[in-house]
Amino acid sequence: MKLISWNVNGIRACLQKGFMDFFKEADADIFCLQETKLQEGQHDLDLPGYYQYWNYAEKKGYSGTALFTKQEPLNVAYGIGVEEHDHEGRVITAEYADYYVVTVYVPNSRRELERLDYRMQWEEAFLAYIKKLDEVKPVIFCGDLNVAHKEIDLKNPKTNHHNAGFTDEERACFTKVLENGFTDTFRFFYPDKTEVYSWWSYMFQARSKNAGWRIDYFVTSKRLDGQLQDAKIHTQVMGSDHCPVELVIS
Repeated sequence: MKLISWNVNGIRACLQKGFMDFFKEADADIFCLQETKLQEGQHDLDLPGYYQYWNYAEKKGYSGTALFTKQEPLNVAYGIGVEEHDHEGRVITAEYADYYVVTVYVPNSRRELERLDYRMQWEEAFLAYIKKLDEVKPVIFCGDLNVAHKEIDLKNPKTNHHNAGFTDEERACFTKVLENGFTDTFRFFYPDKTEVYSWWSYMFQARSKNAGWRIDYFVTSKRLDGQLQDAKIHTQVMGSDHCPVELVIS
């Protein structure tokens, strides 16, 4: 089974920049999006052979997630069931017979870390949510987690140490996820690989210089480790300031 996750930074913009070419070429069983920046009724995406599920933020042109799947899920849930966290369209959960797939767009702590306190509340609630799912059946969650976990996950760790996405607090939250029985699938296959990133700033020619961050992930319940087959980061795919990430699992 092949899964793809991509923060498209506006699906309408990405559609003008080759989204469908990659979508067709990837031929994923499940394709997850983050930061769709859409409201209901603003799109009519023709994806033959796929069931489509969308979660919209209440605020226009902001956040939002989507999940496209060849196999119809048993059940689909939107949000994490916590009122204060479910207004921004950040989570979709698809339940299948043997596992859950979750697409998630984690809140950014923003400049001056103005949203870090909220981010910490989100992290606690989201971890509780995936742990609860994991008690029922294994979880595959993916998306823009807005954190570079280790120094090898971004180009300039020293100058970014206290910036959003690389604070000690955010990194510790991701460590806690792993300690609670989950696997960072890219690092499972490539524990020491450097200079492979999934996001680059639009400023300072960051992408052409490969001055990026690895902040897009597939994370799986640890008991699925034996079924992991491959993890990829499609750095060559343009269309957004993020590139797609991939997981192949049996």
